[in-house]
Amino acid sequence: MTERISDAEHAVMEVLWEEAPLTASDVADRVDPARGWSGNTVKTLLGRLLAKNVIAHQEDGRRYLYRPMVAREDYVSGESRRLMDRLFGGRLTPLVAHLADRDELTQRDIADIEAILKELKA
Repeated sequence: MTERISDAEHAVMEVLWEEAPLTASDVADRVDPARGWSGNTVKTLLGRLLAKNVIAHQEDGRRYLYRPMVAREDYVSGESRRLMDRLFGGRLTPLVAHLADRDELTQRDIADIEAILKELKA
């Protein structure tokens, strides 16, 4: 992915990653109602995502069916890397230290991290 997607576009992508292909109306029905988006808002966001080549569409009679062109895992990986590069010099350790210093790691988080590290060492 060369272009980043906005938070609003990300909400649309989450719908399409959950289920695809979908029509614009289907996407609008599945986006969190708290956003209060109209069908036209969703169509605008779909248009932006098409322009960024993050989604594709195909004609199905008089409607279009939309599907993601980027896997969620690939998107998360890219965004995680950008965050670490931008804020922590590309290193994971300072990120974890930052979260620990701010008491934002729960005991469950710590146990999960320990389990991951133990598995990596094996």
